[in-house]
Order: sequence, then structure tokens, then C-alpha cells
Amino acid sequence: MIIIVTGTDTGVGKTVTTAALAVRSGPGTVVVKPAQTGIGTDEPDIRAVAHLAGCEVTELTSLEDPLAPDTAARLRGIEIPPVRAHSARIRELARTYDTVIVEGSGGLLVRLDTEGATLLDLAADLARDHPVQVYVVTRIGLGTLNHTELTVNALRSRNLEPAGLVLGAVPAELGLAERCNRTELPRVTGVPIVAALPDGAGALTPENFRAQLESWLGGSGVERGGDFSFSADLLDQPSQ
Repeated sequence: MIIIVTGTDTGVGKTVTTAALAVRSGPGTVVVKPAQTGIGTDEPDIRAVAHLAGCEVTELTSLEDPLAPDTAARLRGIEIPPVRAHSARIRELARTYDTVIVEGSGGLLVRLDTEGATLLDLAADLARDHPVQVYVVTRIGLGTLNHTELTVNALRSRNLEPAGLVLGAVPAELGLAERCNRTELPRVTGVPIVAALPDGAGALTPENFRAQLESWLGGSGVERGGDFSFSADLLDQPSQ
């Protein structure tokens, strides 16, 4: 199984979602970051995943500046691998591991190489010969409906039906927009909300992160291999 974690924007909670999926998927899981930018300014996403989930991780490209991968590479005049090379590497890993989880950079259409290819291109290519699940991590606040529907429609344009929406950072108190959007997101996209991760989950210790995980994902009736279930009352009682 190959799982793709994308988001409607940067900073929406993809890394924490990726770690949650890695914990749920269990042994035999590897997490891949095709392109990491901003090296030296923030903790690399892959290191945060390894810390929270305790799984194997690998980073295919790293760039200094906190920009889109193609922009960061062009700024420095650096040659970086094309997305087709990432596809080949991920296929190799899929022959060895039960589950390969791929965390994107920024949103779905951020360019991962200097040829213009995106995470959407990577997902569509991998789906030609592997089972692929795509999770869309989104915000719950004002503005999320437009961003989420655009992302979902882009996936469907390549015959990729999202496996579910993940609310990446649910605040302890919900305002009017948040209360409405928990209903509106699945209505306007036709995609279910399958998990709600509380704001600040990434700052928990690995032990607490893993212990609270089931409450965020629903817990009952969830099969291994990355599938989430969801209980709507998680949004009313986010974990502290």
C-alpha cells in the first residue's frame, strides 16, 4: 500500500497526520519525504515523524531555503531529481515495506522539481500499478471550503478519489466557522472527515501522542494499513 498525505496549504498538519498514519500502519512502514525545504530553519518534517511515530523514514531531496522545491532549487542553481525519479524510488520501497507513506510539500500542486511536476503527478503515476490512498489534510477555520474543494477536484481530475479529509489542527474552542465547517466540508466535497487532530498534537511526547491517537482517529473498526475511522464528537471534545 502507498499512502499519499497532501494538504490544502503549508502548515495545515500534514506532518502530524503522517506520523499518525505511520503509528496506525504499524511495523513494516516507511515514511518518505520527496522534497524538504528550509533545512536549517525548522526541524525537518521527516525527523518530527520519526520522533512521534518511531518508524523508518527517508528524505529524497533537501534544500536550504524555505520555499517551494522548484523555487528553492532555481534560486541556488541546484539540480534536483525529477518526480519520475521519486516514483522509481518509492516503487522500490513498496517492494520491501508493507506500507509506504509519502508526505507532500505544501499543497497538492506545489512543484517538486524544476520540470514542473507535482505531488499530483507523483500520485497519479504511482496509482498506475499500485494501490494508492490519498488523504487531504485541511484546516477547519474560515477559508477552508474553497481550498479543500479545489484540492479534491484536482485529485479527481486525475481519477484519484480521496480516501478522506483530515482536520489537521482542531482548536480547543470552536468558533462559528469551525462549527459550520465540520458539516460543510464533507457536504461540499463529497469526502468524509476521517480524523480530527487537536492543535498542538505535534508537541506531545511520543508516548502521549501514541496513547491519544485512537481518540483522534475514532479507534473502533479501524483496519491497519492506514485506514482511519472518525467519530463526530471528537470535534466537540478535542484531546488536551
